[in-house]
Amino acid sequence: MGRKAGTLYINPKKFGGLQKPCLKETMTFLNCMALNHNKDDHCERQKKLLSDCMDAQAGKNKKPWGSINYQLQRLMRGRK
Repeated sequence: MGRKAGTLYINPKKFGGLQKPCLKETMTFLNCMALNHNKDDHCERQKKLLSDCMDAQAGKNKKPWGSINYQLQRLMRGRK
């Protein structure tokens, strides 16, 4: 059920807090939506801030390869 014995594993939860772009903007938009009973016309400012943040993140270069555990598994396959 769990991991295979003898494989290398890194807990991704340790690195989960490193980068969470637009979290503050998302939370303020969702809180505004909750306060206004899901009517987004009252939350135009928060919506604009969130869309600006998301647009800024779209231009940033992301790593094209998968998670670190995937890369470790791939390397271990090559050693056998």
